[in-house]
Amino acid sequence: MTKKIWAQLSERLEKIVGKNSFQTWIKPLNFISYEDGLLELTVTTRFQGDWVSRNYGDEIKGQAMRLGLKIDRIEFKIKDNQTSLTEPEKPLTQAPTKVQTLSNKNTLGAPLDSRFTFERFVVGKPNELAHAAARRVSTGDSAAFNPLFLYGGVGLGKTHLMHAISVELQHMSPDLKVVYLSAEQFMYRFIQALRDKQMMNFKEIFRSVDVLMVDDVQFIAGKESTQDEFFHTFNALIDQKKQIVISADRAPGEIDGLEERIRSRLQCGLVVDLHPTDYELRLGILQEKVQNYRLKYTDLDIANGVLEFLAHKITTNVRVLEGALTRLFAFSSLVGRQITLDMAQESLADILRASDRKVTMDEIMKKICHYYNVRMSDLLSPRRSRNIARPRQMAMYLSKNMTSRSYPEIGKQFGNRDHTTVMHAVKKIEELKSQDSQVSDDAELLRRMLEA
Repeated sequence: MTKKIWAQLSERLEKIVGKNSFQTWIKPLNFISYEDGLLELTVTTRFQGDWVSRNYGDEIKGQAMRLGLKIDRIEFKIKDNQTSLTEPEKPLTQAPTKVQTLSNKNTLGAPLDSRFTFERFVVGKPNELAHAAARRVSTGDSAAFNPLFLYGGVGLGKTHLMHAISVELQHMSPDLKVVYLSAEQFMYRFIQALRDKQMMNFKEIFRSVDVLMVDDVQFIAGKESTQDEFFHTFNALIDQKKQIVISADRAPGEIDGLEERIRSRLQCGLVVDLHPTDYELRLGILQEKVQNYRLKYTDLDIANGVLEFLAHKITTNVRVLEGALTRLFAFSSLVGRQITLDMAQESLADILRASDRKVTMDEIMKKICHYYNVRMSDLLSPRRSRNIARPRQMAMYLSKNMTSRSYPEIGKQFGNRDHTTVMHAVKKIEELKSQDSQVSDDAELLRRMLEA
């Protein structure tokens, strides 16, 4: 391999990893030598070498093979002193630089996933507001929403958007101190600082960042000391007009065990819900994944109707959907067969069975009783007081929308009521959803809980 071939290899990598990730991780690499299957490259920091090796090592080897070269091992050497990163790591003798603290999991934040960029985020009606808000924050606009609170179920894109914000901010302003980590990591670092009597250092580090991003904040619910430190860190950054981005699986008001002062603070900015994906968005995600895969493997052969079938059948979350498609890619590659509808049904039988799980009326009624704190006997009784009638109407509405039961069948299940009563209940909830945000939120949350 020569510098010219390395340049060709770099061009291939840029198409695969995307412009932003390429500029951040691949472009700074410099070719040293290639001999007997060993490729030597220079990096500016040990962290950069570790990150490239972990996230792009296989891709570099694979693309090199397509150019007729066989790379058995990649060795990274730190620029200037040419120290090999395969040698034992020496302890730092000075404070880490701003760039090091951006995403180095050994210093402050967690490493970012280079795949999670705005360019790879498929936008649809269920997530367009969250995407737009994240985009605005990523511009570094001092007037952006602060804090930005993103919430939604598993696999709906919260973490993707947070990584995308971090990647974009670091690309635009390399000296900006952007820290992304989970609430669990925040707690562990806090506990470690207490144990090592380094609390002043902990406070100074976390309260001097420019952007703080905390994922899965529901994790600190019920943990009093961690919540107390989080609250003071939050206040200090807000007072300095520093940007904060938070994510959770529920809205702030629905996180049990979260202190009221923190809940109030989280609600003072922009709170955005990422709704479950609809068919069009799921199909778009699949099409985007196929397009990216074809940049690597041009021989991918997928029959018409397969993506539509997957988008229709797998509605749980995006991770399951993408995992199913990845399995099809692997199966096709290993056995050398076209991806057809029959193959999809055969190789994804377990995923499809899980996605076909039907919600029963019994589950709906039990969930309604627990959610609204009413008794099953009240739900089935003739009582028409508001605190009973509204949960009953919601139960009928969900039964009609989440099961295949007819109006008469639902009425029979609810104390032998007439089918017109069920029709009225369904219509009433549909009307209230457009008029009353609480009813709309209740219906959405109950549906998620039942589908989980």
